[in-house]
Amino acid sequence: MDTDALTPGLLQELRATRPYPAVSLTMPTHRRAPDNTQDAVRLRNLVTEAGNRLDADPRVTHETRKAVKAQLDRAAADVDQRRALESLVILADTDGYQIWQLPRTAPERVVLSDSYLTRNLVAAKAGADLFWVLTVSADHAALWSGTNEVLRAEDRHGFPLSPPHENFDPERQARSGGAPSLYSSEDTRSFFRTVDGKLRGVLAADPRPLFLVGLPQALSLLEDVGECAKSAACKVPKGTTAETTAPELAGELKGALDDWRAQSDAAVRNRLDTARGAKSFTSGLDEVWTAAGESRVALVAVEEHFQQTVRVTDSHLLPVDPAEVAPEDDGVREDIVDELIETVLDNGGEVVFVADDSLAGHGRIAAALRF
Repeated sequence: MDTDALTPGLLQELRATRPYPAVSLTMPTHRRAPDNTQDAVRLRNLVTEAGNRLDADPRVTHETRKAVKAQLDRAAADVDQRRALESLVILADTDGYQIWQLPRTAPERVVLSDSYLTRNLVAAKAGADLFWVLTVSADHAALWSGTNEVLRAEDRHGFPLSPPHENFDPERQARSGGAPSLYSSEDTRSFFRTVDGKLRGVLAADPRPLFLVGLPQALSLLEDVGECAKSAACKVPKGTTAETTAPELAGELKGALDDWRAQSDAAVRNRLDTARGAKSFTSGLDEVWTAAGESRVALVAVEEHFQQTVRVTDSHLLPVDPAEVAPEDDGVREDIVDELIETVLDNGGEVVFVADDSLAGHGRIAAALRF
């Protein structure tokens, strides 16, 4: 699954306590050859390690061990290397498995617990720039899920939609220049009310910025009959059809998305500047980690590719070289930045990722504090 599938409800389900062992495998992956040729071998080795851990664990019965190993083998066989991003996460228990391919790297590890390891999923989702796109016309409405990696058509939530009555007649349009009258018909207005209702349900279940794409009269009608268009992040006045492809739509959206991201970055800088002036600002991994653990972080900004392997000593973080860490050293935290992100989100804070080197003067990470 991709990052945009991680809804709040699914995350809650994944983090729930379940019968031991819930097995989590994470590993970095590669998008392109020749580096990606090693991924399949590393995955097999990781599955073997998980099997050995299950064999050596006295808490795991023979039947459970056999069932979990079978799920891990199925998952490994089901991984599509052609869709590899920066990391792979496999979650498995006796009843099934999930495969997540993420645009954010993760350390290689095997975890057996009574719940799944979710911090890598949470961190990837926090940095994914998730958004919705609705393409709308008199005869078709389609929903698209977008991240900074991919734009994908949604075939759930009641989408795509078509009107119940045939209200689109190209020959009549050609004869009469019929677009204005088409968009003023009661059939079209009723269809757009239905579209708005479905869209409200989507936004309530999974709030994201919304981009609307359609002819000007379609966008105007959607705003007139419903609520969602009024709060859209951007409207792109461009006609689409049921045959519009993801690359075509991505091209039409590029300018709007670039503007949205620039505005978002500026808003983050302003919040950090305001916090600095109000003496409610901190920076650097150790200081932000401490504040996060005390539930004081309202907003944390992290450089996109910032990672740090550390050892926790006396409630402080001591950076270490990953190459010098022994595999059995449990005191080392390979994914401390992702752990921090999950802590902030758990405590109701906000996480944003910013361009590399934009926080070079602040240790790659900075936070606006609640107090």
